[in-house]
Amino acid sequence: MNRLINKPYRNLFAVLSSLLLFTSLTSCHSSEGKEETEEAPEAPAAMEVFTLKKGKLSSSLQLPGELVAYRDVDIYAKVSGFIKTLNADVGSEVRQGQLLALAEAPELSAQLASAESKLKAQEALSIASKANYERILEASKFSGAVSKNDVDQALAKRNADLAQLEAAKSSYREVADLKKYLEIRAPFDGIISARNASTGAYIGPSGKGSEFPLFVLTEQKRLRLVISVPEAYTGYVDQNDEVSFSVKAFPDKKFTGQVKRQAGALDKRLRSERVEVDVINSDKKLLPGMVAEVNVPLPIKNSTLIVPKSAIINSTTGVFVVKVNDGKAEWIPVKKGLEEKDKVEVFGDIKEGDTIIAEANEEIRDGVPVSVKTK
Repeated sequence: MNRLINKPYRNLFAVLSSLLLFTSLTSCHSSEGKEETEEAPEAPAAMEVFTLKKGKLSSSLQLPGELVAYRDVDIYAKVSGFIKTLNADVGSEVRQGQLLALAEAPELSAQLASAESKLKAQEALSIASKANYERILEASKFSGAVSKNDVDQALAKRNADLAQLEAAKSSYREVADLKKYLEIRAPFDGIISARNASTGAYIGPSGKGSEFPLFVLTEQKRLRLVISVPEAYTGYVDQNDEVSFSVKAFPDKKFTGQVKRQAGALDKRLRSERVEVDVINSDKKLLPGMVAEVNVPLPIKNSTLIVPKSAIINSTTGVFVVKVNDGKAEWIPVKKGLEEKDKVEVFGDIKEGDTIIAEANEEIRDGVPVSVKTK
């Protein structure tokens, strides 16, 4: 009976022993695998680096510009009158002082004749008073012939007539000068780009006849190229720098000019400086008003730190380069300067000789260990 009861217990004991042995073996195997994994961590990937050096970039700036006349003037009438003759028309090349138009004003001629007659009458009075004074002065040399009072009165009359003579001369010159304004002359060499009057038309300094200028005179053989240089680039542009440009009328030709004038202040709206370039236009191919595509060279005067564009990280928090410091990555904030092809200037807390990662990206976390290989 005892032998029959103990047999099932012996079988159960054998099964439980087998399960316990299997669990122990499995746990030991897992522990050994975990220990092996912890003992052999994955090594960081090798990063290509370079040594930071100084250099010079020679970049350029593309800007729109406008050609304007070096001198451009609206010519109006100084006095009222009527156009008698026209000696110039649109497109006429004129020289300084050349007669462009002649006007007539009968009232001015009458005023001039009146002023001339008054001048001649005053000249006669002045001559007479001067002669009278000289006679009285000569007679006063003899004792008792002429009183001292008579001499003084003759002198006063001579001086008064002389002053009246000068006033008459001034009045005559004034009317004569006004009549000269009937001759409309060119103030400088140039070309007539507009004419707004015809023979017989009324002209005047104000009111009817002065709504438009008689002529518009433009200097065409020398032009101004006006460009607006952004604030960030004003330090690279200097007097006498040469720039090149092209216009739509001659797309296959390059024109050049020299920087001659700089505003010295920024436009408050555009945040840019007005720069004027003198352009010699002897063949008159270029016309005032043309729009130009301007190439402004931006030479670097001093050596600066240069990195490839691939070393720059443009993140949402700023611009960075990744420096290798004691085997770890360190994000350094920088500011970019000029760019030339695949290179760019950088400014920040870095110096010549620092080790910089050549192919930087945001996956390289700040402070993580890095393995390097020289570029």
